[in-house]
Amino acid sequence: MKNRIIFCAAICLALLAVILLAVLSPVSHKKQAKHDRKPPWTDLSLYIQRPHSKANARPNNMQPVTIPDSGVFVFRRMLTKGPENTSQIVGNAQGFIIPSEQFARSSFNIIYLSFNTPEYSGSLGVHAKHIGHENREEMTVVGGTGSFAFAQGVAIFLQTERQTFNSDTSYHLKLQLQFPK
Repeated sequence: MKNRIIFCAAICLALLAVILLAVLSPVSHKKQAKHDRKPPWTDLSLYIQRPHSKANARPNNMQPVTIPDSGVFVFRRMLTKGPENTSQIVGNAQGFIIPSEQFARSSFNIIYLSFNTPEYSGSLGVHAKHIGHENREEMTVVGGTGSFAFAQGVAIFLQTERQTFNSDTSYHLKLQLQFPK
């Protein structure tokens, strides 16, 4: 009988200790700040352009390809740190876009941004749902690889200047990326 009383007392004391620790623990009552609950954000500012300097020259595969009477636009451009033609190249932007109404929400309208710098290595996929002929386009970042693994967010394309018929338009690209914890 004495053993049973000791056993029941030990169980009651253990339960009481667990309950007191749960109620009085400062960790359980600590409120998290609003910014602590959200995954971190990264903002990048880049430029999409066709390099014109001899040092950055590429073969003619840099020209945009438009398939006549179809409205399809296939392109490959360089990503640079600054708006100047001589800015450091940080990667490539390439894509296949069908800007007509029936393909406005097509899964084919993807722009791939690939990076190859000491800071960032990997790629991002940008889904171009609402392609128009505006000076500002807001698109959705749907994922990435390498330094950009599982990235989501917004890509804002701002037309920097309208060029002549034979040359290309350059774009200021603002990326607002969110990564999971």
